[in-house]
Amino acid sequence: MKEEIERALAVLKRGGIILYPTDTVWGLGCDATNAEAVDKIYSLKKRQESKSMICLVTDFKMLQQYVEEIPDAAFDILKYANRPTTIIYDQPVGVAENLVGEDNSLGIRVTKDEFCQGLIRRMRRPLVSTSANISGRQTPSSFTEIDQEIFKGVDYVVNLHQSKKSTKPSAIIKLSNDGQVKVIRK
Repeated sequence: MKEEIERALAVLKRGGIILYPTDTVWGLGCDATNAEAVDKIYSLKKRQESKSMICLVTDFKMLQQYVEEIPDAAFDILKYANRPTTIIYDQPVGVAENLVGEDNSLGIRVTKDEFCQGLIRRMRRPLVSTSANISGRQTPSSFTEIDQEIFKGVDYVVNLHQSKKSTKPSAIIKLSNDGQVKVIRK
């Protein structure tokens, strides 16, 4: 795993895109602070920039570096969630502007995946995480279901967990600073 982290890190530092396993589905990723790399993912996925993507962080401390104000409810939701949960926060800071939604929000998940944790710790920045599919197409439930177009468009494919079946995508909850809570995906 250490070698895979180092290889992926080298690609991310050059502004590249990786295809990698997460705690949910296979993802496309890049340095969340690199606007050009974020653009590459939008282009590869043929996704409108108005449809924002999420990013992964290692823990609450890192989360606090990239969100201006974290609602108290977020800590309880994440503490008691029984599956990977992405929370959409208002007023993200320190990430690429083209990663932030039109409403000045960003979905962030605290990952528990060992590979993702190790990579993000080494990179010292959030990692973009969006499903490894062309926009509008089915999210692949395994490595073998990933479209060849995706393989051709990435700079590195992480050589881990390729035989493992993906779990379903994360739950998504929007927590607004005004106290509103909206479940986007269960």
